[in-house]
Amino acid sequence: MSIALFPDLLGDETWRSLPAAVRAMHGAVPTLHAHGLADVAGADHFPARCLRRLLGLPAPGPQQALALTIERRGTRETWTRRFAHRRMQSVLDRRGGSPLLYERLGPAMLGFALHRDGDAIDWQLRSLHVLGLPLPRALHGKVLSRSAIRDGRYHFSVDVWLPWLGRLIAYDGWLEPVPE
Repeated sequence: MSIALFPDLLGDETWRSLPAAVRAMHGAVPTLHAHGLADVAGADHFPARCLRRLLGLPAPGPQQALALTIERRGTRETWTRRFAHRRMQSVLDRRGGSPLLYERLGPAMLGFALHRDGDAIDWQLRSLHVLGLPLPRALHGKVLSRSAIRDGRYHFSVDVWLPWLGRLIAYDGWLEPVPE
C-alpha cells in the first residue's frame, strides 16, 4: 500500500487537523481535476520573461482561468496547471529518508519543508538545484508559498523573488475540485 505524499510528510495528526478543502487537494485521490482563478504578477523585464518561459511559468495577468490536474502514483504527483494560455507542469515527490517535498520544475529541483501554520500548509524552501547542481543559499532568493482555505475554498499563494531579477512570479487564487 502506498502512502500519499502530503499526509506522509506532514504526519497524521497535523494532516487530520487541516481543513477539508486543503486535504481534498493534497490527499490521495489518484487523479484530481480542479478549476479556479488566479492573479499572476511578475517583473516585465526581458530576463524575467525568459526565465518564466524556460521554467514553464505563466505570464502575468489578472483573473486568469486556471485548470489543474494532479495525477498521483505512490508518493509521486504530477501537477499540470493551465493558466489562461500557458501550461505549467511540475512533479512533486520525496527522496528516501528526506523530510523534504521535492518539486521538479523544468531544469530546477526545489526542496521544501512543509509546516502547518494555522489552517495552512507553509512551504519553506530549503534547497535548490539547477541542472542537478546545488545553488548556494544566497542564490535561492525568497520563496513564499502557502496552501490554505479562504471563503470556504482551497486558496494558494506563491511569491518568488530572485537576486538581481526581482519578482520572478507571484500567483494567488483559488481552486475547487471538479466532481467526477
